[in-house]
Amino acid sequence: MNYKKHAVECNMPFPPAPILFSKFNNSITAHGKEITLPSVSSQVDYEAELAIVIGKEAKNVKKEEALSVVYGYCVANDVSARDLQSKSAQWLLGKTCDGFCPIGPYLVSKDEIENPNNLNIVSYVNGEIRQDSNTADMIFNCEELISYISEHFTLQPGDIILTGTPEGVILGLPEERRVWLKECDEVSVKIDKLGNLINTFKSEEKHNQ
Repeated sequence: MNYKKHAVECNMPFPPAPILFSKFNNSITAHGKEITLPSVSSQVDYEAELAIVIGKEAKNVKKEEALSVVYGYCVANDVSARDLQSKSAQWLLGKTCDGFCPIGPYLVSKDEIENPNNLNIVSYVNGEIRQDSNTADMIFNCEELISYISEHFTLQPGDIILTGTPEGVILGLPEERRVWLKECDEVSVKIDKLGNLINTFKSEEKHNQ
């Protein structure tokens, strides 16, 4: 809930502080890899996101110095099982299924990105544009996110921070128009200067055959 228009489409107030949740390392997968649709969910959604990759140990970093601890940036898709996510106030179950955090296709060093808070971000499903925004719409920018997180726990080199998604996710549509991700769907996420992350989806049953 870190983009203004996304909060609006979900009829949610702007959060007073960043909302943090975990995606464990089992969720990480690569560009071009197939992602399994878990049999326990029927409401899998996409979320185009800018990912920050930490390069230095960081604790209590000031906002003005926050980008100094960054190694670089990449494209991410915060794949989310909405029916699992809504089972409780803790979103973890719907966020960290196997393969639910594809990242790539490149890790771009920070010196290649003049301003991470002004990057176009777009997602497509089967070639149809779904999200079309800019990181300038973030409620909490990259510096604020890094600083806030580092106040609560130490960031380590290699840690990845997903920064939120713009409007245009399936969950934001009227209920009668929601068509959740299904077998053979291809999701593409593009961010300026960071490349195009593409993944396809398979059902759990066929994946295990």
